[in-house]
This record gives sequence, structure tokens and C-alpha cells, in this order.
Amino acid sequence: MKVGEIVDDYKTPPNPKGISLEGKLVYLAPLKAEKHSSDLFNANTKDKEGENWIYLPYGPFDSIEKYSKWIKTVEDGRDPVFFAIIRKIDNKAAGVASYLRVKPNNGSIEVGHINFSPLLQNSTEGTEAMYLMMKWVFENGYRRYEWKCNALNVKSRNAAQRLGFSFEGVFRKMMISKGRNRDTAWFAIIDKEWEDLKKCFETFLSKDNFSKDGIPLVSLSSLSKSLLYKLDSMELS
Repeated sequence: MKVGEIVDDYKTPPNPKGISLEGKLVYLAPLKAEKHSSDLFNANTKDKEGENWIYLPYGPFDSIEKYSKWIKTVEDGRDPVFFAIIRKIDNKAAGVASYLRVKPNNGSIEVGHINFSPLLQNSTEGTEAMYLMMKWVFENGYRRYEWKCNALNVKSRNAAQRLGFSFEGVFRKMMISKGRNRDTAWFAIIDKEWEDLKKCFETFLSKDNFSKDGIPLVSLSSLSKSLLYKLDSMELS
């Protein structure tokens, strides 16, 4: 009879509540309505069609007041733990992300509620924000970092794999969101994959990887692709 490997040296990692993360291009600060709602609302107005909100269980918000009210309902939580993503180029918040389903006893944590305004979408700043969150997770002793999204959300699924999250399957009829069925696609990175993935991010984000016009010479997906775990190769243990 097969059983899982013994985990005998595990130290419970901390909850991320109250932390801030800083990189070269962005910093992540605890989300606060008073500080960030105006910047975020204005940044999101650049999403003219409201596409950012389609797969989120809340929004869109048609006024700063309504958006601020929503932020106040989540800003003090320990799970999820929300961050404003602030671009150093103008010192303004341009997106939101969170840690959620925080399970220190099992060493599992998820990234979610990701809402990048058009100012962050397809940007190096957005990639660095995801790297900083991932780096904190594994450097603080978590064993597993999860990404879940609506199975119909092709952009999110592609983003997950570009960032090094391996596809693990689809949970059918997992929830009802905005009155519609949601099948949920699951992705994850585990601790033993982190050091190799970290090198991919460091290579991609290095100054030498960008042209004078700011175009990456080597894509992150080309670096991380070989690290993705194949679903059909998973072995029972």
C-alpha cells in the first residue's frame, strides 16, 4: 500500500496580513479605500467595455463611492488579504490582487481576485507584481501556491501557465457566480519547483532582457514552459 512521504521538518508559515512587497517597478501595499479607491477607480475607467469584471463575483462599480464601499468590506480581512499594486512610475494604484484560502497548517495559499486595470495588463509591472507575491509565498515556507479561475477564462488560464502554474484539472459546477454556472480550472506551483522558476523570472525581469523600447528579448512563457508539470504524467503516490 502506497502512502505519502513523511513531512517531519515542516514549520508553519505566517499569515500575510499586513505585509508590503517592493520591487523595481511596483510595490504592493495593503489595500485601503481611503488611499487607493480613487486611483483604482480612475484606472479601471480605461476598461471601456467592463471586461475586467466579467469573471469576478462582484463589480463593475459605477462610482468611486460604490467602489470604495466594496473595498472597505475586504480591506481588514485576514483571508483574503488584499493588496493595491502601485506603479512606481507615477506612484498610483493600478490594480488589485490578493492571497486567499490561506492554510498555513497545510502550507497552501492561493493568489486571486486579480484585477489589473489596462495600465497593468500585458506589462512588465504586472509580471513583477505576480513574481513578488510568489516569492514571498515560497520564501516564507509555503509548500503550494494555487491559481484558480473560471474554466472559460482563457486569458487567465494562459496567464497562469505563463507564470509557471501547472494545470491540474477542472472542478465542474464548482459554484454559481453572478447567476451563472462556473466550472473552475485549477493550477499550482509547489515548493520544489520554485528555485528553477525563480531563475526564469530573474532572467525575464533583468534589465538586459529588454530592448531600448522596453520590449522583452526573451518571453517569460518560453522560459517557464519546460517547468510546467504535465497532467498526464502525474503518478499516484
